[in-house]
Amino acid sequence: MGLDVTVNSISVEEIDSIVILDRLCFGGLWSIDSYRRELTNENSHFIGVSIDKTFAPDTAGIIGFGCFWAILDEAHITLLGIHPQYQRQGLGQLLLSALIDKARSIEMARATLEVRDSNHGAIQLYEKNGFQTVGRRKKYYQDTGEDGIIMWRGGLQDPNFRHIVV
Repeated sequence: MGLDVTVNSISVEEIDSIVILDRLCFGGLWSIDSYRRELTNENSHFIGVSIDKTFAPDTAGIIGFGCFWAILDEAHITLLGIHPQYQRQGLGQLLLSALIDKARSIEMARATLEVRDSNHGAIQLYEKNGFQTVGRRKKYYQDTGEDGIIMWRGGLQDPNFRHIVV
């Protein structure tokens, strides 16, 4: 990886940085009001990856973030994005591991997510981490009409649970 990174929960005070990252990673998927609502929702869990802010001043050092909703005993991963300038450096793996660790710490038994059919890098990351394709949502992404691949991973509370080595 080579970067000195920290992984922490994200607070509503960091919303401006998250909105900038959302635009860079997802093209403006959620509005600032949506982020404010999610950041104050007790069932939403946000985690960020940060570096020294002098290296990423536009986002106050935050170069990646992820979110999951805790629904009963399932962690539904809604977002996982790394600043394009910092992709392909193992940070997606670090962030996914942090999200799963948080889910495990609050007794989630499994995780699920949707990913764009064309996002082969993300699909590989999820498969490497034990996620399996279980379905397809036709024309799920409104901006392109692209299908969403539904992926699932159980066993988060299994005593033999292991992460992929970062």
